[in-house]
Amino acid sequence: MSPLATSELERARTALRATFGFDGFRGRQEDVVERVLHGQSTLAVMPTGAGKSLTYQLPAVMLEGTCVVISPLIALMHDQLRSARANGIRAATLTSADADWRETQDAFRAGELDLLYVAPERASQQGFRDFLTAAPIALFAVDEAHCVSEWGHDFRPDYRMLRPLMDQFPQVARLALTATADSQTRRDVMAQLGIPDDGLVLAGFDRPNIRYAIRPRDNPVRQIADLMARQPGPGIVYAQTRRKVEELAEKLAAATGRSVLPYHAGLPAETRAANQAAFVASEDMVIVATIAFGMGIDKPDVRFVAHVGVPKSIEGYYQETGRAGRDGDPSLATMFWGAGDFATARQRLAEVPEDRRNAERARLDALAGLVETPQCRRAVLLRHFGEDPPETCGNCDNCLDPPAVTDATELARKLLSAVYRTGQSFGMGHLQKVLVGAEDERVRQRGHDRLSVFGIVEGEEARLLQPLGRALQARGDLVPTEHGGLALGGAAREILKGERGVEIVVPPRRSRSRRGDAAANPVGDPLFEALRDLRRELAQEAQVPPYVIFHDSTLREMAASRPSSLAELGRLGGVGAKKLDAYGERFLREIANH
Repeated sequence: MSPLATSELERARTALRATFGFDGFRGRQEDVVERVLHGQSTLAVMPTGAGKSLTYQLPAVMLEGTCVVISPLIALMHDQLRSARANGIRAATLTSADADWRETQDAFRAGELDLLYVAPERASQQGFRDFLTAAPIALFAVDEAHCVSEWGHDFRPDYRMLRPLMDQFPQVARLALTATADSQTRRDVMAQLGIPDDGLVLAGFDRPNIRYAIRPRDNPVRQIADLMARQPGPGIVYAQTRRKVEELAEKLAAATGRSVLPYHAGLPAETRAANQAAFVASEDMVIVATIAFGMGIDKPDVRFVAHVGVPKSIEGYYQETGRAGRDGDPSLATMFWGAGDFATARQRLAEVPEDRRNAERARLDALAGLVETPQCRRAVLLRHFGEDPPETCGNCDNCLDPPAVTDATELARKLLSAVYRTGQSFGMGHLQKVLVGAEDERVRQRGHDRLSVFGIVEGEEARLLQPLGRALQARGDLVPTEHGGLALGGAAREILKGERGVEIVVPPRRSRSRRGDAAANPVGDPLFEALRDLRRELAQEAQVPPYVIFHDSTLREMAASRPSSLAELGRLGGVGAKKLDAYGERFLREIANH
């Protein structure tokens, strides 16, 4: 395809500056916008924070008619609605939560909407298809498009029913957007939505501003409190159960003095909505949540994401950590894991339909590989999505503080022998006591002090038993029994026969923490803090989150360049015409006061 004609490209850049306040496109945005303006259907795979929404919002402003956006969650739609309207885009949502649905329908029929957001459940109905014939349609945009695919990690059946809607308007281009899709999922999405084979724009998966770190879990309250102390700004903590969410939220609030709220599907709807709204509006709150939380927000200034336990898959991990640092500023993604997490996950595989079980097992194995690797975390993550990254990234725990690796083959054979000789029905605690020859009543009662494996581990080897047990469980070579014991699985018998070696990461004797470098105002500029105060005041007046007014990066640019006129202010990144008109004078006065 030839590049956009110069005049068309200039028109797009003019609209980009006027609407969003940006002088140029980022990454593959221009390629996607180019295809949309040419009326070509496209699947765009772009990392979170790469500006996916701009690729349909900008054409929506430029093209005749309304861009219909199919989005999975009402909260996400309303979040994007606020941001679009703040940039002067004529946008509306048509959801069950909207009281103004009649006004929205009238505005659509009158051709007064650039964007119309709807859920897939509504979009797949014949009544909605009939409604859309009342006015010109510029584009169909399908957000979180991995939900279309049964191979995707977050399959939504209603997404599978969108094809008839789009087929009814064959002249309208289709734009599918996702941050999380492996090659199999990409092929399925394109087939299901009728996007041609040459319609893929793959922007890559790297999020260089996110620092990845993975640690064994010992005391999660202390570990996350330490993380919060190092990392100012909003954060999300993912826990695996509702009970754990509430317990962690309460203990973290008490331990840190920070505002910490819970979020899970078992809370009353009004409590969930209030907690989410408080988090979205806050500049320092931490929310503890199940994975039900996150897709529904588009909050750009999340400074850290922590997992207490392993996520469901490597795709889930990528998507959940991707909620940090959407504004491009430095952010942390830290996982605290235990061997039992993988044991539980492998037990859950039995509940997966048989035709999908191998794919889910491969995802879990990939996640285990990420957790256990002594190599660059980012490289492992990116290779999973088919990329060929450099061997090191310089911004993950293993690159910054390379771990030692040891050959634990002989120790693994001792541990697996103990599992076998004790009847494959005891947990790690009991097995360790047997192997180190501990004086223990239960060991004696079972006669395990008379086994050949009793007391055969000592010294430095004893310290490695726990991390070795974690590693073997993560890899599936030790599997849980229904009564909480451990049994041989995976490659255990090959290891016992000496046919396979085992290497593990040696845990540090004490954790060495690094300060996060994601402070909003690292140099302590009083003007920057004053601009943040003004932003907070304007956000309260407009009843929107502070980031909808301006991102921190825009405020830092203001503080550094100190513009003295609307023309100078309007040249800064992120200051579009609507925001310049709405807020320019107030920010100039604040700058002049300093």
